[in-house]
Amino acid sequence: MDLQSLKIERTVRPAVRARASNPWPLRLLLLGGLAVLAWLFGPALLGFADRWRLPTVRSYLVTAPTPAAAAAVRGTAANGYVVAARRAALSSDVPGRIVELAVREGSVVKKGDVVARLFADEFRAALQRADADLLTQSRNVDRARAAHKASAAELEQALANQQNQEAQDAANQALLTFAELELRRLAELARTEVGSQRDADRARSEAEAASARRRASQAGMATAARAVDSARQRLAVAAQDIEVAEAQRQAAAATREQAQATLDKTDVRAPFDGIVVLKDAEVGEVVSPNVQGGSNARGAVCTMVDFDSLEVQANVPETTLSSVRLGAPADVFLDAYPDERYEGTVDRIWPTADRQKATVEVRVKFARRDAKLRPEMGVRIVFRAADAPDPAAAGGPAPTALLVPEDAVVTVDGVLGAFVLERDTVRFTPVTAGERKSGRIAVEAGLAANQRIVLAPPSSLKNGDRVRLQD
Repeated sequence: MDLQSLKIERTVRPAVRARASNPWPLRLLLLGGLAVLAWLFGPALLGFADRWRLPTVRSYLVTAPTPAAAAAVRGTAANGYVVAARRAALSSDVPGRIVELAVREGSVVKKGDVVARLFADEFRAALQRADADLLTQSRNVDRARAAHKASAAELEQALANQQNQEAQDAANQALLTFAELELRRLAELARTEVGSQRDADRARSEAEAASARRRASQAGMATAARAVDSARQRLAVAAQDIEVAEAQRQAAAATREQAQATLDKTDVRAPFDGIVVLKDAEVGEVVSPNVQGGSNARGAVCTMVDFDSLEVQANVPETTLSSVRLGAPADVFLDAYPDERYEGTVDRIWPTADRQKATVEVRVKFARRDAKLRPEMGVRIVFRAADAPDPAAAGGPAPTALLVPEDAVVTVDGVLGAFVLERDTVRFTPVTAGERKSGRIAVEAGLAANQRIVLAPPSSLKNGDRVRLQD
């Protein structure tokens, strides 16, 4: 057996030795590792470098201002609320239980409309009794007037009888006078024996009869006079009875009116045109005008306001009160609708101030009202000078200036402008500035909404510099 062929070769071939000593795979592996490290930690290293190298600035996002904010630059601004000059909590003058409630929140009512009804059976019964008493007293007046009419007729009859008696007495007096003259003439003739004694006796008899008739007529006259006096007294009594009956009827009528008024008080009515804004009680609850602590009664049925009397109540700080004048124009912006402007006029300035808040109450009257206005809505009021132009006088809304912090606008090389951020680079942009107020400036041209500008840029900042935003 040949053992020489089984011997292991210990020498390395040249090709294998050359391949084992090649350095490029290791270099490529090292470069790949460095690339991965640069990809992983490069931004952090650059950020760390920028943290020490680049200036740190604060930014401000330019936004389109609301009309209220834009108007505030032109005048003195204050916060307030929409209130109603005419507001009433409706209740009854008499305590009672609610049996009917005709309104709810938002109900529109007219003056005199019944809002609620209280239990009123006893008051209605009192009114019916008062009606009966009034009817009775009215009949008594009619009876007294009839008695007065009868007494007047009796007086007329007595006066006529008296006149008849007086005429009868005058006739009897005339007959008596004639009989006495005839008696004297016939007696003289009988004494001179010219006439007969019989004629003289007849004349004497007739004179005595005439005298008796005269006495009877005088007695009748006295009786007639007493009858007239009695009739006059009865007529006076009848007139007094009429006065008494009239007074009793008036008392009954007053009692009836009182009962009617008391019954009417159980109907709670609207004192003016308006809208119900709050329902304070429900059917079955008791309401009372004199509610005190510890009582279960309600003090009011509902609360209503006159929307035609809506106005603005503003608390103006004492430091800015000098810019508010009676009759001066004001712009009102609702918090709920900040883009809509309501024209107003300063109507009243309170004569006293609130020492706790250091404010003075001012009322602004609306030039127009619409359905958007509601009591207790928050508003922003801008008081303009009396000679300030109306923003809407030109026939449409004027271009709205952008409001930015005053320290964002700087002067560089004699040019007024602002540094606009474009990622991490600033560009200096010239601007046209307007009014300055309360730390803000109105930029009329040069900037646009949604741009981000630098606040209080350092004096060393230049156009095109890179910056780092403050965290």
